[in-house]
Amino acid sequence: MTTPQPEGPAPQYVYGVIRAGVELPSGITGLDERPVTVVGNGGHCAAVISDLPAGRALGERADLVAHQRVLNALLDAGVTVVPFRFGAALSDREAVEKELLAGNTDRLGQVLDQLEGRVEMRVKATYVQDAVLAEILRAEPEIADLAARLREVPADAADAVYYDRVRLGELIAQAMERRREHDGQVLLEGAAPAAEAFVRKTPAREEDVLDASFLVAEGRRADFERAVDQLGEANSERVRVRLIGPLPPYDFVPEA
Repeated sequence: MTTPQPEGPAPQYVYGVIRAGVELPSGITGLDERPVTVVGNGGHCAAVISDLPAGRALGERADLVAHQRVLNALLDAGVTVVPFRFGAALSDREAVEKELLAGNTDRLGQVLDQLEGRVEMRVKATYVQDAVLAEILRAEPEIADLAARLREVPADAADAVYYDRVRLGELIAQAMERRREHDGQVLLEGAAPAAEAFVRKTPAREEDVLDASFLVAEGRRADFERAVDQLGEANSERVRVRLIGPLPPYDFVPEA
């Protein structure tokens, strides 16, 4: 008969870092609904952790949702947190204390100070494509003339003007790029005064005008939201503006 061997220390999944002594919201659970706890090393910071799921790789949608759920629960409870990107794990609680916290207490404390009383708000703006395309045709005769000529080409002759259609697409894309840089800057400058910092991201799609994250003090959050609302109203015919947040301040955590 084989005698069961005692299990070793459980690997730990790390959601982020908070100030030592801060209580977690009650009933908070993480990956695989495992209880979330904190571990410290006697310093000013503590790591928010749970046991790492055993026997499978991370990356399921439920894992991503759980990660975000924990950080959102901290945010909702008013707990300042240095959020970790999805996938941070260490071998056990001792490793969290020694490898994560012991050598980084001062730096993590500084980041917590920078994030105290602040949230991340994200602004996404997208062109109303029909409106912007009409604007381009009115403003740029070369594009308008080429588009008009191509509309008159019979369907059975479409192959003969293939490269003209490619050229039209290129000209429209270039015209949108010129507008995007200007319009994105206008929106950015309209929202930035109510924020303490911002990070502008590269638009993912041709129709995207702006994708930016802002670090906003809680005391100025209403001002920021009002500024974004006003930008949306002022540009509603050609740009759709969305405000997302509050979010954990991922974009304002310095790289290690």
